[in-house]
Amino acid sequence: MDSLSQIVLGAACCGAVAPRLGRRALVYGAVLGTLPDLDVLLLGGLDPVRQFTEHRSFSHSLFVLTLVAPLLGWIIRRLDSRVAAIEPARWLLATWLALVTHPLLDAFTVYGTQLWWPLSPPPTMWASMFIIDPLYTLPFAVLLMLAWRRAREAVAMQRLLLVGLALSSVYLGWSLAAQQLAVRRAESALIASGHGHAGLLVSPAPFTTLMWRAVAVDEDGDGEAWISLRPGAPAPQWRWQPQSTALREAAAQTPPGQRLAWFTHGYYRAYSEHDRLHVADLRMGAEGDYFFVFEIGQREGMLWRAHTPRAVAQPRPRLDRLGDIYAQF
Repeated sequence: MDSLSQIVLGAACCGAVAPRLGRRALVYGAVLGTLPDLDVLLLGGLDPVRQFTEHRSFSHSLFVLTLVAPLLGWIIRRLDSRVAAIEPARWLLATWLALVTHPLLDAFTVYGTQLWWPLSPPPTMWASMFIIDPLYTLPFAVLLMLAWRRAREAVAMQRLLLVGLALSSVYLGWSLAAQQLAVRRAESALIASGHGHAGLLVSPAPFTTLMWRAVAVDEDGDGEAWISLRPGAPAPQWRWQPQSTALREAAAQTPPGQRLAWFTHGYYRAYSEHDRLHVADLRMGAEGDYFFVFEIGQREGMLWRAHTPRAVAQPRPRLDRLGDIYAQF
């Protein structure tokens, strides 16, 4: 999720567990809640595919954060006598929650979060939340600001934060329920289109949980459909793009292609452009406007030779596409 959401969530967790610290708890929680995303500072020397797939790995591991929490909690207690005055177990819980809720919230997005690193199952992507969702963040942020103003009243501050945590959690639950409604509609339309055996991924449209984007992949190609949860909305219309099996196999024979196939759960397109082998992540963006595309090889005669991956520059997201998407609602 976006940084503001993580700041609000981290601050609320820390403040709700350690309300006697007042604004100190909110500040510490906000800082701890943003720490996992600082992994980007350590990935700059890697090639674009490694940067893309290593983000949200070690720094978002529940194992790593659980091990790091006591150390960070101890450092803060050593530096701040006010923190040292509260129960060690309470402060450890506050620190741990501010840290681990970050990757758990990220797991609700489609990007993918490696919760179990260094184990290597495909990244967790519940894919029920867009990376920015005002209905999740703004009410939560308002309650956090009210709690900040009532910071000298521990009970009042804690109640406001607990309300914020409860409402935001209910919204996450709604997103999962709404996703299942969208999945059912997408599956019915997929079967009607003759692609009922295709792999299916359903994720929210930008900034909402009332409009959803479905992606399907099978041996013939990949498809995209938009699903409205409006009562009486027409059935989703699938639009299919052919995909070369030979190019998918060529990509899968390269280390970057294998890494991308694992990271995307197989939701990618391999295609050639000017004798260059490209892989596009189908999960983020929309047909013709994918956010992440990588060049991973080049043609040499009848074969493809892998080279150091390069990011393929993509145009900025087109605002008119958003209008077209929402018009389908």
